Amino acid sequence: MKIIILGAGQVGGTLAEHLATEGNDITVVDTDAARLKELQNRLDIRTVRGKASFPHVLEQAGGDDADMLVAVTNSDEVNMVACQVAHSVFQTPTKISRIRAQEYTHYDQLFGNHAVPIDVFISPELVVTNYIKRLIEFPGTLQVLDFANNKAKLVGVRAYYGGPLVGQELRYLREHLKSDVDTRVAAIYRRGRAILPQADTIIEVDDEVFFIADKRNIRTVMAELRRSEKPYKKIIIAGGGNIGARLAQTLEPFYNVKLIDHNRNRCERLSEKVKSKTIIINGSATDKELLLETNIENADVFCALTNDDEVNVMSSMLAKQLGARKVMTLINKAQYVDLVQGQGIDIAISPSQTTIGSLLTHVRRGDVANVHSLRRGAAEAIEAIAHGDRNTSKVVGRRLDEIDLPEGTTIGAIVRQDEVLIAHGYVVIESDDHVILFVLDKKRIPEVERLFQVELGFF
Repeated sequence: MKIIILGAGQVGGTLAEHLATEGNDITVVDTDAARLKELQNRLDIRTVRGKASFPHVLEQAGGDDADMLVAVTNSDEVNMVACQVAHSVFQTPTKISRIRAQEYTHYDQLFGNHAVPIDVFISPELVVTNYIKRLIEFPGTLQVLDFANNKAKLVGVRAYYGGPLVGQELRYLREHLKSDVDTRVAAIYRRGRAILPQADTIIEVDDEVFFIADKRNIRTVMAELRRSEKPYKKIIIAGGGNIGARLAQTLEPFYNVKLIDHNRNRCERLSEKVKSKTIIINGSATDKELLLETNIENADVFCALTNDDEVNVMSSMLAKQLGARKVMTLINKAQYVDLVQGQGIDIAISPSQTTIGSLLTHVRRGDVANVHSLRRGAAEAIEAIAHGDRNTSKVVGRRLDEIDLPEGTTIGAIVRQDEVLIAHGYVVIESDDHVILFVLDKKRIPEVERLFQVELGFF
């Protein structure tokens, strides 16, 4: 597939890295020559320097025969104009745009071929907000991902000493659970190395365990791997930008929320935007005295969500030291995420890695409903929809143990209408099933895509 990516920032660069390793023809456009050179030296891609919305720049990038345009510059307006140019001048089939301002996304009639010709728009701030919200809803999780319209969830947890299943083989998990509760462990990360789970795999302390289950059974399965944590009640947010403000608005009906921001004018605007239940505090989140005044020692979660990585890290470490129960930190530079997590910071969140799944969902070949990046890009979870019949499909009409899956790939669950079927060898895939797969080796993704493509003869 020939794809033009506009914007070489964290999101654009991460997307280029994902797609370049999968045999796509990638061109990245940006005004920053140094950033383009760095990407070109590291990846097998083309680069074009210039303003992304200019027609002649898009022409240089190969707009004449591009299959897809992904506009992820820092400017909503540049992204929208670029999509308009791609539509009007080059008739580009698929146009995806990042739109950050809520003032645009509130109006559905603004987008479409009859208006601003954007096929899919993505709001990273909204994606990150929902990501953090799910972590708060399920205390003790490292990652919570939704599939099939929230019918099934993929959850990552760290196995703790004393968990009922720790030190035992995975085959005993079903014996521990109630008869009406089923789950499948999809992946295990042990000291940074991926392990493909088998029946005789033994769960060890500190393993990162990813399992899938019906949303109603998540807490029951979690209790087998770690101590149950009390629900969160008191949340402190540092940073009143797009993400911080969205998160406060999302959480305030259910939690006690305090928001800290150093900009007085922004605090005044926020006090008008959020409901009176959120307490807005003007000051620096790195000020020890201010944190003590907010009763940081009683906070269940401290979320550092400013645009400054240094402020986020320092305020998080200070909050943890002063007694915050759980600390979540936004790290814009993805390469620093692994460095800070575990160093006084419970969960480090990369906006680019969190957003990338939303983009990949629309780039993958075949009928793909969801793509999620696992463990900060180390692997992927894919929700693919099966079509065809036994004659035209490699999966439909076949038992799971008959399907020749690429190495390092497992099927975790099948969602059939409103029913979540955990993957067992005897389950037969039917047309229109949503199949949730886990791919530990991303080089195998094209093979997974081909597995779900319908052959000629299906009508």
